[in-house]
Amino acid sequence: MKTDTQLQKDVEDVLRWERHLSSSEITVTAKDGVVILSGTVNTFSKRQEAEDAAKSVKGVKAVVEKITVNLKSDGKFTDIDIANNLVRNFASSWRIPKDVIKIKVEEGWITVSGTVHWNYQREAAKSIIQHAPGVKGLTNDVIVVSDHTDVAEKKEIEKALERSWSINAASILVIVQENKAILKGKVNSLYAKEEATRIAWNAKGVWEVDNQLEVTW
Repeated sequence: MKTDTQLQKDVEDVLRWERHLSSSEITVTAKDGVVILSGTVNTFSKRQEAEDAAKSVKGVKAVVEKITVNLKSDGKFTDIDIANNLVRNFASSWRIPKDVIKIKVEEGWITVSGTVHWNYQREAAKSIIQHAPGVKGLTNDVIVVSDHTDVAEKKEIEKALERSWSINAASILVIVQENKAILKGKVNSLYAKEEATRIAWNAKGVWEVDNQLEVTW
């Protein structure tokens, strides 16, 4: 088991390895497997990149993200600028169905809502917003309601988990209740936990994923 000092250093090292991040921008503290990220960055994508990087470190059970996005004054965008840009990007994306996602912009903070048939469409909206200039944060209220009436296939989810290099599928119990996939067991990183969620979402017939996996090491 890693000490708090070891965990803090590992997260600092992985953040230092990310070429878009500066060690002077983000402060890392660790306590009992919980990592706290604080500091100031100049884009929302940097904030998300730091969070994702911290989650990839073995031994991290949870990430508390307190990073502030402070946009450069020479690149200031109004809410109208941001909204128009997102509307254009959504319209040009083949991954996002037309006219199903609503966008709200308030002082650089984006709230999206609506209904899509696949989780990759929800994630595509998140990715576009994450990399859009002027964005300070995101609330993703888009829900997934599959157009498939088939019951989710337990065996298919289990096989997909077995194919992943980052997951010990033997430590995960898959339970299927109609269109809901429930994941129980243990993984050794937040990255593995989120990867298991992504894999389960890709299964035909899945409308909801309840990830109850415990992060241990």
